[in-house]
Amino acid sequence: MESTYYIGLDVHKKSIAYCIKTVTGKVVCKGMVRAERRALHQWLVDLPGSWVGAMEATMFTGWIYDFLKPYAVELKVAHPAMLKAITATKKKNDRADAEKLADLLRVNLLPECTMMSEELRELRRILRYRNMIVRTASKMKNKISGLLMEVGAVYDKRKLHGKRYFGQLLERVEDVPDSVKDLLKLSRSNLELFVAIQKKLLKVLREDSLISKRVELLQSISGVGEIMALTWVLEIGDPGRFSNSRQAISYCGLCSAQRESAGKEHRGPISKQRNKYLQTMLIEAANIAPQWNPQLAMLKEKELTRGNRNRATLAVARKLVKYMLAVDRRGEPFIAEKEPLVA
Repeated sequence: MESTYYIGLDVHKKSIAYCIKTVTGKVVCKGMVRAERRALHQWLVDLPGSWVGAMEATMFTGWIYDFLKPYAVELKVAHPAMLKAITATKKKNDRADAEKLADLLRVNLLPECTMMSEELRELRRILRYRNMIVRTASKMKNKISGLLMEVGAVYDKRKLHGKRYFGQLLERVEDVPDSVKDLLKLSRSNLELFVAIQKKLLKVLREDSLISKRVELLQSISGVGEIMALTWVLEIGDPGRFSNSRQAISYCGLCSAQRESAGKEHRGPISKQRNKYLQTMLIEAANIAPQWNPQLAMLKEKELTRGNRNRATLAVARKLVKYMLAVDRRGEPFIAEKEPLVA
């Protein structure tokens, strides 16, 4: 009967340290391989037999995971923070890290994190890039306003970014140096490019059948817009990964850090262990969703009576998570009467 080998992979930008062990913990081989497809293919050819592998989640993990997975019996991805807590040691180098991964995998103690499908990760990459473009466009708008204020130009802020108004403004403003006009024209052309790119990327996401149904259902919740729904679907992946809403709220970074000492509980700022993309989008949504959702408006007012606006925003954001998790799990439109949705 062929033995299965356990391989720990410490992934970096240009290289991967590996450690191959038997089920008993005997080291078969240690070494380094270049983080390139051709080098990895040759490394796979030279492996002693069937194998299961483990690697830590990093920004370089995605393509390496996709390349190696078809050749492995199983390939797992370790949660970085939990891995650090388990393997805390003074000895720190790539080969030692690879061996730790192999050992944790071998004894079934590897702290795993969710690895989405390649298709979902590709869509997530597009959404994150689109959101970056939108932020850049917003900065460009502010820069245009700033340039006009610097030279004392009078303009209508509400109309400024309309193409026709902007062209007319450049023709009629007085005492504005040509150099500033050139900068304004350049800024305007960049802004138009950013807007066109984000629209094109959003069109790609809208038309993808893999996620369109889920996105549509999430928008049945008053106050949840298209970008919030897209962000939820592409950052969460499978909603079944959470056994209850508390886990989802924690993943979104909407929980306060808690510490108990001498029988007293102390609450700190919201946790930094979070999905920052979801956290940012949920906080933004929580600020405007109560305008369209009576239930969220009532919740916000209740929290505001306690005198803390930030807590009110967090309470609304948490409720949004509960709503979206329930709708996503059920696969049915939101119905307010069914509101006690998930624990």
